[in-house]
Amino acid sequence: MKVEECFERRLLRKIKADNEKATRSLEMAYKKLKLAKTSFEKELYDICIVYSYIAMFHSARALLYKDGVQEKSHACLVIYLKEKYADKIPYYLLQSLDVLRKERHEALYGLEYASTKDDAEMAIKDAEEFLEIVEGML
Repeated sequence: MKVEECFERRLLRKIKADNEKATRSLEMAYKKLKLAKTSFEKELYDICIVYSYIAMFHSARALLYKDGVQEKSHACLVIYLKEKYADKIPYYLLQSLDVLRKERHEALYGLEYASTKDDAEMAIKDAEEFLEIVEGML
Protein backbone atom coordinates (compact mmCIF):
# COMPACT_ATOMS: atom_id res chain seq x y z
CA MET A 1 0.00 0.00 0.00
CA LYS A 2 1.17 3.55 -0.69
CA VAL A 3 0.50 6.66 1.35
CA GLU A 4 -2.04 7.93 -1.21
CA GLU A 5 -4.13 4.79 -0.72
CA CYS A 6 -3.98 5.27 3.05
CA PHE A 7 -5.51 8.74 2.56
CA GLU A 8 -8.08 7.44 0.04
CA ARG A 9 -9.18 4.74 2.47
CA ARG A 10 -9.21 7.34 5.30
CA LEU A 11 -6.64 5.39 7.29
CA LEU A 12 -4.71 8.66 7.28
CA ARG A 13 -6.61 11.95 7.39
CA LYS A 14 -5.64 15.56 6.95
CA ILE A 15 -6.20 17.65 10.07
CA LYS A 16 -4.97 21.01 11.27
CA ALA A 17 -1.31 20.81 12.29
CA ASP A 18 -1.15 20.67 16.08
CA ASN A 19 2.18 21.30 17.78
CA GLU A 20 0.64 20.89 21.24
CA LYS A 21 -0.54 17.36 20.41
CA ALA A 22 2.87 16.66 18.88
CA THR A 23 4.54 17.69 22.13
CA ARG A 24 2.12 15.66 24.25
CA SER A 25 2.60 12.63 22.04
CA LEU A 26 6.38 12.87 22.41
CA GLU A 27 5.97 13.16 26.20
CA MET A 28 3.85 10.00 26.13
CA ALA A 29 6.57 8.29 24.08
CA TYR A 30 9.12 8.95 26.80
CA LYS A 31 6.74 7.61 29.47
CA LYS A 32 6.28 4.40 27.48
CA LEU A 33 10.03 4.08 26.96
CA LYS A 34 10.48 4.27 30.73
CA LEU A 35 7.93 1.46 31.13
CA ALA A 36 9.81 -0.57 28.51
CA LYS A 37 13.00 -0.22 30.54
CA THR A 38 11.22 -1.18 33.76
CA SER A 39 9.76 -4.24 32.04
CA PHE A 40 13.21 -5.19 30.78
CA GLU A 41 14.68 -4.94 34.28
CA LYS A 42 11.94 -7.27 35.53
CA GLU A 43 12.68 -9.70 32.64
CA LEU A 44 9.21 -9.13 31.16
CA TYR A 45 10.54 -9.16 27.62
CA ASP A 46 7.20 -9.46 25.80
CA ILE A 47 5.91 -6.41 27.67
CA CYS A 48 9.16 -4.62 26.94
CA ILE A 49 8.58 -5.18 23.21
CA VAL A 50 5.04 -3.82 23.52
CA TYR A 51 6.12 -0.67 25.37
CA SER A 52 9.11 -0.09 23.09
CA TYR A 53 6.78 -0.17 20.10
CA ILE A 54 4.26 2.11 21.79
CA ALA A 55 7.07 4.57 22.55
CA MET A 56 8.06 4.57 18.87
CA PHE A 57 4.40 4.81 17.81
CA HIS A 58 3.74 7.91 19.94
CA SER A 59 6.96 9.46 18.73
CA ALA A 60 5.98 8.82 15.10
CA ARG A 61 2.51 10.16 15.80
CA ALA A 62 4.09 13.40 17.03
CA LEU A 63 5.50 13.90 13.52
CA LEU A 64 2.09 13.29 12.00
CA TYR A 65 0.46 15.84 14.31
CA LYS A 66 3.15 18.34 13.33
CA ASP A 67 2.36 17.62 9.66
CA GLY A 68 -1.40 17.86 10.13
CA VAL A 69 -2.13 14.16 9.71
CA GLN A 70 -4.23 11.85 11.91
CA GLU A 71 -3.57 8.12 11.77
CA LYS A 72 -6.26 5.48 11.93
CA SER A 73 -3.91 2.62 11.05
CA HIS A 74 -0.60 1.66 12.58
CA ALA A 75 0.50 0.19 9.24
CA CYS A 76 -0.28 3.44 7.42
CA LEU A 77 1.65 5.41 10.02
CA VAL A 78 4.73 3.36 9.07
CA ILE A 79 4.03 3.82 5.36
CA TYR A 80 3.72 7.58 5.85
CA LEU A 81 7.04 7.79 7.67
CA LYS A 82 8.81 5.65 5.07
CA GLU A 83 7.57 7.92 2.29
CA LYS A 84 7.87 11.31 4.00
CA TYR A 85 10.82 10.94 6.37
CA ALA A 86 13.17 8.42 4.73
CA ASP A 87 15.73 11.19 4.31
CA LYS A 88 15.66 12.12 8.01
CA ILE A 89 15.09 8.85 9.87
CA PRO A 90 17.51 5.98 9.18
CA TYR A 91 15.91 3.14 7.26
CA TYR A 92 16.83 0.55 9.90
CA LEU A 93 14.79 2.48 12.48
CA LEU A 94 11.79 2.69 10.16
CA GLN A 95 12.12 -1.06 9.63
CA SER A 96 12.41 -1.61 13.37
CA LEU A 97 9.20 0.36 13.90
CA ASP A 98 7.43 -1.91 11.42
CA VAL A 99 8.88 -5.11 12.88
CA LEU A 100 7.99 -4.05 16.41
CA ARG A 101 4.48 -3.19 15.22
CA LYS A 102 4.05 -6.80 14.12
CA GLU A 103 5.74 -8.21 17.21
CA ARG A 104 3.53 -6.11 19.47
CA HIS A 105 0.51 -7.66 17.78
CA GLU A 106 1.91 -11.16 18.28
CA ALA A 107 2.86 -10.45 21.89
CA LEU A 108 -0.65 -9.27 22.66
CA TYR A 109 -2.75 -11.65 20.56
CA GLY A 110 -0.56 -14.53 19.39
CA LEU A 111 -0.43 -17.95 20.95
CA GLU A 112 3.20 -18.79 20.18
CA TYR A 113 5.12 -15.54 20.61
CA ALA A 114 7.99 -15.26 23.08
CA SER A 115 10.61 -12.54 22.86
CA THR A 116 14.16 -12.89 24.09
CA LYS A 117 16.34 -10.67 26.21
CA ASP A 118 18.28 -9.70 23.07
CA ASP A 119 15.04 -8.80 21.24
CA ALA A 120 13.94 -6.60 24.12
CA GLU A 121 17.33 -4.95 24.46
CA MET A 122 17.40 -4.10 20.75
CA ALA A 123 13.83 -2.77 20.91
CA ILE A 124 14.77 -0.36 23.71
CA LYS A 125 17.91 0.76 21.88
CA ASP A 126 15.97 1.44 18.67
CA ALA A 127 13.17 3.21 20.54
CA GLU A 128 15.64 5.47 22.33
CA GLU A 129 17.36 6.43 19.08
CA PHE A 130 14.06 6.91 17.26
CA LEU A 131 12.73 9.21 19.99
CA GLU A 132 15.90 11.29 20.02
CA ILE A 133 15.74 11.78 16.25
CA VAL A 134 12.06 12.73 16.30
CA GLU A 135 12.57 15.11 19.21
CA GLY A 136 15.29 16.82 17.19
CA MET A 137 12.91 17.17 14.25
CA LEU A 138 10.19 18.78 16.35
